[in-house]
Amino acid sequence: MADGFSRFTDRSIVAMRVNGELRDLAAEITDADTVEPVAIDSEDGLGILRHSAAHVLAQAVQRINPEARLGIGPPITDGFYYDFDPAEPFTPEDLKAISAEMQKIVKQGQRFVRRVVTEDEARAELADEPYKLELIGLKGGSAGDENGESVEVGGSELTIYDNIDPKTGELCWKDLCRGPHVPSTRMLGNGWALMRSAGAYWRGSEKNPMLQRIYGTAWPSKDELRAYQTRLEEAAKRDHRKLGVELDLFSFPDEIGSGLAVFHPKGGIIRHEIENFMRSELLKNGYEVVNSPHITKGTLFETSQHLNWYKDGMFPAMHLDEQTDGDGNVVKPGQDYYLKPMNCPFHNLIFRARARSYRELPLRLAEFGTVYRYEKSGTLSGLTRVRGLTQDDAHIYVTDEQVKDEIKRQLEFVFATLRAYGLDDFYLELSTRDPEKSVGSDEQWEIATETLREVGEESGLELVADPGGAAFYGPKISVQARDAIGRTWQLSTVQLDFNQPELFELEYAAADGTRKQPIMIHRALLGSVERFFAILLEHYAGAFPVWLSPMQVVGIPVADQYGEYLDGVIARLREHGVRAEVDHSDDRMPKKIRTHTKAKIPFQLIAGEEDRAAGAVSFRFRDGTQLNGVPVDEAVERITAAIRSHEQVDTAWAE
Repeated sequence: MADGFSRFTDRSIVAMRVNGELRDLAAEITDADTVEPVAIDSEDGLGILRHSAAHVLAQAVQRINPEARLGIGPPITDGFYYDFDPAEPFTPEDLKAISAEMQKIVKQGQRFVRRVVTEDEARAELADEPYKLELIGLKGGSAGDENGESVEVGGSELTIYDNIDPKTGELCWKDLCRGPHVPSTRMLGNGWALMRSAGAYWRGSEKNPMLQRIYGTAWPSKDELRAYQTRLEEAAKRDHRKLGVELDLFSFPDEIGSGLAVFHPKGGIIRHEIENFMRSELLKNGYEVVNSPHITKGTLFETSQHLNWYKDGMFPAMHLDEQTDGDGNVVKPGQDYYLKPMNCPFHNLIFRARARSYRELPLRLAEFGTVYRYEKSGTLSGLTRVRGLTQDDAHIYVTDEQVKDEIKRQLEFVFATLRAYGLDDFYLELSTRDPEKSVGSDEQWEIATETLREVGEESGLELVADPGGAAFYGPKISVQARDAIGRTWQLSTVQLDFNQPELFELEYAAADGTRKQPIMIHRALLGSVERFFAILLEHYAGAFPVWLSPMQVVGIPVADQYGEYLDGVIARLREHGVRAEVDHSDDRMPKKIRTHTKAKIPFQLIAGEEDRAAGAVSFRFRDGTQLNGVPVDEAVERITAAIRSHEQVDTAWAE
């Protein structure tokens, strides 16, 4: 028998995978075991590093405030958190003190030592920790990943991790934990930081007590920490909620309700351009445009099974159409109506409205359909998570033989369209069946999943697994796009569905005269217009390419007497559909330039005596560079060409 320390001497190795299971480096192994190293910069390694940092955070809190009760402390994307139940909420000053205490623990180099315990032993050792006792009671029951409980009681046994002083061997602290952990707190180095504190309900339920959550981040090195902090600063500058106010694009009036946005004129024109381009591409690619109402009888969603599988995400029913007599007796029962959360059932009814032939397939039905989803208030986030959203939804009905080619065609359409909006760094994610939340046979799911897998692999893009992430009716491929600062957004989805056609009894006349059931492909390219708007706003930091900019050109006269000359130039641009105006305000020219630069207008056309005399204008770009003495005809052509080409023009064109 040996341990991982004797096998792995590289200091970048923080754990090992033994026969497929993550284990501490101190775990005993045999020659018969299959052992793989886990590097600190791998996905598993980062999770272990961050979970270990969460333990150091909890130890530091209890050193300062021994009465603070412990919740859970899982790793999360780019960091970690730990929940506490202190007498008073944490303050910024508290976080500074906790951070200083963490630094002492890290420097001390305490060892993380795993210990298997029985349930009775765990209850005795953690008798003063009521939240830990609750988790012990979940062992073997409902504990899972959703709220982070699996970091405590996941696996086949209960374990406690002791933090041991490396010099004296004394116990410094302990916590209920599944592990694994880094060998020593010293491995945290100086690549971590505490971020903020916030309230959080115990186990994510409003029925439970409100705890205090401290968030932190941890990276293998200080340089990586600084790079992450820089990304956060850049993301804060690009926050679409902030830019939406600064650029007067949209708002969420209290009078309307949470998660329901209104688009102002400038935001409205951007949205108009996004949708118009999408519509033109749909028509070029063989789609037929349909439309459906926002509300329907509940029986439609009973047929589609949304009321079985998605009711919690729907707005409550409206009971309508009930009729009573003069005595109040019901003479005609009412019916439940719902705001639609999905467009697909309506499209199935359109398909079913008349007899269909194989000659019509693939039949591609597209709609910019506004849907309504009852998102919990705590999950709402600007335009990226709303209650009213417009999907660029499409449903394609195909024969068995057409499935693979059509999915391939849809992905190619997705890539080309996203590139036209300025997003061109993609990878794919394959979401597979959750047996507890799905309908249909195993055979159907296997065929559908393998078809998507083949198309994804043939695309040449990276294909990442998302186990259990499929919708209840079928697997999906999603296109994950990286923005200008490297963040990943799920955008387009292509889902293969054998079940909806069966539920709606859809049929077509096959070439051999028999009646066959079509296969249905769900395709959302932008996801939702609102969310896509937010992604583009952050991707471009508000400086949209010319074709999307609310105001594309502004004329700035050097003095009032040149305003009329610029009016003529702007009039010519407007004849070409360019969004342009002249600033005739009383502000001095430098202030006008600052104002329109701040508004991120792509082109400022400046004119003085020399320009007027030459029949020219001077360009000023968003980065402050200028191109002087451009003839008006050439200026008009350059601007209109930039709009036609979807060009992002931030600097002077090369001569």
